[in-house]
Amino acid sequence: MAKTYNRIIDHLIQQNIISEELCQEALNTINSQYISGNKKAATAQELLEILVNDFKIDRHIIYREISRLYAFKEIQIDANSLNEEQLEFIRKIFYDYSDETRNKLVQKRVLPYKQHHSNPNILIFATATPIDREIYPLIHQTKDYNQFEIAYARQELIDALIEKISYYQNDFLSQIEESLHNIEIPDDAESETLDESALDAEINRSMLTNLIEGCLIESVKRGCSDIHIIPKDGNITEFYFRIDGKLQLWYSQDKVKPEAVAAVVKDRSMNIDRFDRSVAQDGYIQRKIEGCYIRFRVSVLPIVTGEFARRFESIVIRVLDDRKVITDLTDLGLQKQAANDFTKSIAQPQGMVILTGPTGSGKSTTLVAALHYVKDPSKNILTVEEPVEYMISGTRQIRLSPKLNFDQALRSILRHDPDVVMVGEMRDLKSAEIGIALANTGHLTFSTLHTNDAPSAISRLYMLGVEPFLLANAITLIMAQRLVRKLCPKCKQRNEAPDLDSMFRLGFTEDELKNSVFYKHVGCSECYNGYKGRIAIMEALYFSREIRQQILKARDEIDEEAIREVAAKNGMLSLRASGRERIKEGLTTPEEVISATTEQ
Repeated sequence: MAKTYNRIIDHLIQQNIISEELCQEALNTINSQYISGNKKAATAQELLEILVNDFKIDRHIIYREISRLYAFKEIQIDANSLNEEQLEFIRKIFYDYSDETRNKLVQKRVLPYKQHHSNPNILIFATATPIDREIYPLIHQTKDYNQFEIAYARQELIDALIEKISYYQNDFLSQIEESLHNIEIPDDAESETLDESALDAEINRSMLTNLIEGCLIESVKRGCSDIHIIPKDGNITEFYFRIDGKLQLWYSQDKVKPEAVAAVVKDRSMNIDRFDRSVAQDGYIQRKIEGCYIRFRVSVLPIVTGEFARRFESIVIRVLDDRKVITDLTDLGLQKQAANDFTKSIAQPQGMVILTGPTGSGKSTTLVAALHYVKDPSKNILTVEEPVEYMISGTRQIRLSPKLNFDQALRSILRHDPDVVMVGEMRDLKSAEIGIALANTGHLTFSTLHTNDAPSAISRLYMLGVEPFLLANAITLIMAQRLVRKLCPKCKQRNEAPDLDSMFRLGFTEDELKNSVFYKHVGCSECYNGYKGRIAIMEALYFSREIRQQILKARDEIDEEAIREVAAKNGMLSLRASGRERIKEGLTTPEEVISATTEQ
């Protein structure tokens, strides 16, 4: 293995992918891990994983280069370009393997891909880890081929193919429905008091446990942000996934009491009492899915339906997948002026940066990316959130409890020698005053507010009781943002006759209408109603000297319109102006921008 080590290391250094210093650090990491574990040596595969995971070298750059070194061909396609016949070929071979082998193939990111173009007896496998020796005995377990070729493919391609060929959802739901075929609802279905033993018996025979676990897995696979479990009259429970900001019905469960569905969710949640059905409760679930730990934040609320005597509860589960966290500011897609102002503001050693917008507008995503941008081993970064959503390495995230509330935590921060502070939300005068004090005493401070746009955030803080001179001196930038759905790149079509009323409402000029190309949503198998993914529109109000002077002039109220005019002269785009740019770029539609913004 030493020769393999040396060959890989020498090649990566020659290609300027890693330095000799970084190489030595990686080897030291391997040695320390294997000395402590009483193992003699690591494999070359493990060396690459340490470079990727511990030293953040781009996975694709590493494995593509090693694939070239060992003469593995590279598969360069888009998973969406494969037709159903090609997918069915992959699916057939993949599902001929045993369950255990399939699981290992998925874990190792290995899939059958196609027959060799010149010899149909040779089966080509695509893998993201071509030098992993453990994949070879796995692929030889197929029944129909005895000659194989390994090709390298990006991990993202393998993951996309795994999702496309998966039979999981249909097979799973059909099993659930079959198990419910002969279930009879007990006569006490409308009784105000529930027989818990009868409820447990119903849970056991209806496969509800599998349904809930499957729902959690499917929500992660589909990339949804929330799961809504809603009880209905007539012993119906509906499951919705929120994908790209819109709720979509995933499954409708009948023939089983909604109370039984809720009981299964509550049984699987920490900090939730299954037998208390009269109070709001919050808890969490953690599962290892696709090799990663995923957190689910559970909210339970008692509700009333037409069957008034029933003890129904609405359940919403927030899916917290750290793999979806954006850590690079450039990946946020900020428009040019907003990106410049935002980067300039967070690069300063002190001052307050405020994100505004309604729930679900991406404020937390932007703040996490900002913290990753400024974090440094030489800085003490503290966050106070309720609740904590994403784990941010290199920061200290304060855990709140009945003995340490939000205000107490903020006051304690001042004595904890911070350099950078993130305050989850300024909800009242106390939290606003402490945030402003932090910004004015030499700390870079991040926080959020719920306001319609950036200038109104100044008014909001003023009405809370913060003095104008404090606002003018403490705040560096306020950025309002919204998320709009992106047009599906596969099926979007040119819109030759856009709705002129909508275009004029958004502020388009006659010249823009003549010289721009507009698109409309259509819908295909790859998207939902013509949309796939979301993108931000933003209004970044940078506190220039003129803006600060406008705030200092305030007497009875903040002149938002004057601030807006000064900011526009300095290059600030309003939310609707930002939306117009997204439309002209062909990324979204007028309907999306209108629904996400208000007229000013």
